[in-house]
Formats: sequence, structure tokens, C-alpha cells
Amino acid sequence: MARGPWSDGENVLIVADYFSMLAADLTGASYSKAAHNRELQGQINRSSGSIEFKHRNISAVLKGLGESWIAGYLPAFNFQSSLADAVVRWLDSNPDSLPLAQAASSGRAPAQAALLPIGPPPTLSNQPPPDELDQMLGLARKFDAPGRAERNRSLGRAGEQRVLAHERATLASAGRADLAGRVAWVAAEQGDGAGYDIASFSAEGRPRLIEVKTTNGWERTPFYITRNELEVSRRRSAEWCLMRLWNFARAPRAFVLRPPLECHVSLIATNYEAAFR
Repeated sequence: MARGPWSDGENVLIVADYFSMLAADLTGASYSKAAHNRELQGQINRSSGSIEFKHRNISAVLKGLGESWIAGYLPAFNFQSSLADAVVRWLDSNPDSLPLAQAASSGRAPAQAALLPIGPPPTLSNQPPPDELDQMLGLARKFDAPGRAERNRSLGRAGEQRVLAHERATLASAGRADLAGRVAWVAAEQGDGAGYDIASFSAEGRPRLIEVKTTNGWERTPFYITRNELEVSRRRSAEWCLMRLWNFARAPRAFVLRPPLECHVSLIATNYEAAFR
């Protein structure tokens, strides 16, 4: 069996194999990890254990990129940078090959099904070990994970639609069908300039302005927020909140951040407007 670092050719083969399994996994189609492993052994002359661990490395790369991974391949860290490069090349070459979100709901979804599970946001107390966190955040920075999610307009719109259904279902279950009918998808109706995506209400009738940020991967994937969104969060802090959806392609989960955002996240300037003097 071959030993030492994996070649680019080997990485290409195992990454393609992984994504074929991931597509089946996301759609509920049957597949055999053992059969895939045996076939790869014949192609790249690596042991079963080596292939298994490399599949786990790919899960770790996808976690860092804010993408879905195969739950049966627990992310394993300290992977080669060349493997991350191979994963990103595959994603860039196959942008529409994976299912977006089997759980994306419309406003017509039954009320109970439309409700999102909302948990606590990430904190210092529940963060992963430092080495793992550093590698995940380093990968996200190198390959611009928040920018990749931002450019995926279909994912963003599906997330907004899911929150729209959640808000309507929440109000309806609270006996406020009158308010549920007034919840508006502002981003779809007016564009992205309002500083929030959904205009909703509390059960008492107070306005709720919701900015939605969605990824398929883990909850700590960084996200972008615009200057306008940040300004609206400060100006209308009593009404505005950010709803962060994650694990979207499998079973969407969410947490809510309320202003000031600086209490929850580090705001890092990534570009500047250049005006002539």
C-alpha cells in the first residue's frame, strides 16, 4: 500500500467519491461506504483505514467552509492544505450539484413543521478545542467562507423563506393570525436595502425586524454583515435582530443575536470604500 502524503491525483479521486456519497446522503438515497472504500482501494492503492481517515479529513474541510458533511465521517483535523484546495476546486466546478435544502419550507407549510428549533448562540463556554477552532477559522478566512455563502443567493433566499414561515407559524400558534398575515418578506419585495430581510411582530404586536444569515455547515461559520445592516441594528436596536440559520441542508437550526452585535461577535473590516480627495 502507498504511504506518505497524498498526491493531487489521489485527492481528486477521493474528493469526487466523497461528494457522490454526500449527494446521496442529503437526498436519503442508499449507498455503501464500504463499497466506496473498496473501489477507491483499487484506484489509489491506499489502505481501508487511510481512506476512511481521509474521508474524515474532507468532513473537517467542509465544516470549516460552512458546508454540509457526511455525519458518518466525523471531522478529523490537521489535514493537508492540498486536500482543502481539492475540495474547494470541486465545489467551484460543481456549484449546483448538491441539494440545497430538503427542509426549506414555504409559507404554506403546516404550522408545527414550519417552526424552527432555536437554541443558544455560540459562546466561549461551548467552543471547540483551540487547535480545532483555529484550523476551522483559518480555513474559513483563506477560502472566504462567509463570501461563498453570501454569493449563494438561492441558499440565502431559502433561509429567508424558512424564517418567513417560522414567524407566521409562531404568531399563528400564539393566536395572532391577524399579525401572521402581515409578516412581510422585505428582501424579496423591496430588495436588500432595508437593513433587514423579514418584517414581523412579537405576539404583543411590537415590530420585529429580522436579518437572516444562512449556511449549510456548523454554527460558528463566519458571516458577512453590511454597513447598512449594522447601522439599522444600532438605530432600531429594540426591534432588530439577526437570525442565524445553520445545518440548513439537513435539519435547519437557528439562534438569535440581538444588538449590540459587538457583544456576540468580532466585527472585522474586510474592505474599504476608496473616495477621491
